[in-house]
Amino acid sequence: MRLLVLGDSLTFHGPRGPLPADHPRLWPNVCASALGGHAELAAGFGWTARDAWWSLTGDPRVWSLLPRTDVLVLAVGHMDTLPSPLPTFLRQGLRYLRPDAVRRRARTAYRAAQPVLSRLLGGRPVALPPHLTVRYLDDSARAVRALEPGIRVVGMTPSVHRSPAYAGVHGGRAAAERAVRAWAAGADVPLLDVPALVGGHVRSRRGNPDGMHWGWEGHELVGNAMAELVRTVAVGHPTGSEP
Repeated sequence: MRLLVLGDSLTFHGPRGPLPADHPRLWPNVCASALGGHAELAAGFGWTARDAWWSLTGDPRVWSLLPRTDVLVLAVGHMDTLPSPLPTFLRQGLRYLRPDAVRRRARTAYRAAQPVLSRLLGGRPVALPPHLTVRYLDDSARAVRALEPGIRVVGMTPSVHRSPAYAGVHGGRAAAERAVRAWAAGADVPLLDVPALVGGHVRSRRGNPDGMHWGWEGHELVGNAMAELVRTVAVGHPTGSEP
């Protein structure tokens, strides 16, 4: 079984911080191991469904993996639901500020303001509105199926958090989950119910101290559950199969 996982930092962030994509205890590799297969990961910090779409359309390495992929895992949509008091282009643009001292001061100011504004605004606006999350998930699934009809697609419902960086506010998650579930039902994309698996893990603070990312318990739970989901939907991908 060959998996291609498009994800955010929940795919490669362990209990103490980010790790190489091939670390065996990260959930994509737990999943692949349970299936007796291999996982390839294309992911980044803060990736939303839009970033996954950009990866599919703009990363030649991802293109090269598609003919050898049995299952595409759309492991995005989690970060879409987070409070985003400043527009995404302004937040991401902080890295380009110069000189370095100005950039550091701007980041410090933003980090101080983010939890306050998240609480005042009730978690809105979010990083990516639900209708855009669904749009990019659908574009990704349709594009992959058009290029490689043998690939099966699975997804996830948005995770939960208790992150002090956002004052524990997550007001946009419920609407995002409703939208993703409605889309998935019509698009024939089975979903993994992530909050049901890691909700207790996150809320009891058994995961990463940042209140967002998972510890090894969470990765194990998600990896094994994803393997079970993949088993129910996966078929051999004809392209590249041995004669």
